[in-house]
Amino acid sequence: MSRSEIPAEPFPISVDFARTALVIIDMQRDFLEPGGFGAALGNDVALLGAAVLPCKAMLAGARAAGMLVLHTREGHRPDLSDAPPAKVLRGDPTRRIGAAGPMGRILVRGEAGHDIVPALAPLPGEPVIDKPGKGAFYQTDLDLLLRNRSIETLLVTGVTTEVCVHTTVREANDRGYRCLVLSDACASYFPEFHRVGLAMIAAQGGIFGWVSSTDAVLAALAARDQAA
Repeated sequence: MSRSEIPAEPFPISVDFARTALVIIDMQRDFLEPGGFGAALGNDVALLGAAVLPCKAMLAGARAAGMLVLHTREGHRPDLSDAPPAKVLRGDPTRRIGAAGPMGRILVRGEAGHDIVPALAPLPGEPVIDKPGKGAFYQTDLDLLLRNRSIETLLVTGVTTEVCVHTTVREANDRGYRCLVLSDACASYFPEFHRVGLAMIAAQGGIFGWVSSTDAVLAALAARDQAA
């Protein structure tokens, strides 16, 4: 088994890329584009755009390496039967989940806004995890897909750092997966939340996981290939 060392906080992590998966969380039009749910909540969606190019670079590297790539989307059934009232009934009724928006009904599966941004569109055969909650493990088959491929380490990217990324990392940690969060391939509507969210993951000797960068992972992949 060949392992690669990746610089990270709080200390370097050794990974077997054959047992590593890239998880791209919720890079959806509803969160990243004007007119979507994120903008409806009053956020500057341009802040999330900074994660697109690093995600795209990591996606290309993972595909070239033959790694398992998984995409997630937060959203609900058209009748909202899987959306708790506590989640739906908040804020302006015209801007809630299920309300009509410029890209279709907000956070509803099958609508244009629910889809992943074109720059990161999944290829045929890449699993897309449709999740009703913040965490990618809750009420999904993600854990089954990972265990069937003997995955031990997750490269975690996406949005937002302090909500869906953080929740997924916590869930993964409880299930025994090692998580390496790529700081430049994640983003938040609140830069301070992004900074603190990453610090929380790596705190206390890596209580939830490790934090690194896209460049560091891609460099480790290139070094592995050169040594092969």
